[in-house]
Amino acid sequence: QVQLVESGGGSAQPGGALRLSCASSGLHFGNYAMGWFRQAPGEDREFVAAINWNGASTWYSDSVKGRFTIARDNAKNHLYLEMTSLKVEDTAVYFCTKSQGETGPPPAAWDFDTWGQGTQVTVSS
Repeated sequence: QVQLVESGGGSAQPGGALRLSCASSGLHFGNYAMGWFRQAPGEDREFVAAINWNGASTWYSDSVKGRFTIARDNAKNHLYLEMTSLKVEDTAVYFCTKSQGETGPPPAAWDFDTWGQGTQVTVSS
């Protein structure tokens, strides 16, 4: 059974930083492209970042580009999201997700089929 478990969420002040982790099990992690999404209260889930199977290619939403960094450690079966220069509008539940196929750039052309339970990130002064 494939499982994705996020951790590292919490509270931060504007301008601060947090590092999210996603531990995977039940799959050959290095075979899959991965991504991060987030969902704020009352909003739709939105794409944050994605990374290909070996970490050589990454993609970001315009709202986080230059502030967030997605990375992976295939030896440890972990996905990461380094978040810096946090803004109040980054407050959301953050989800780790696995793609089972890609036909173009994410998120529209990726088939995200497995999701973690999410971790809360709250940015406030």
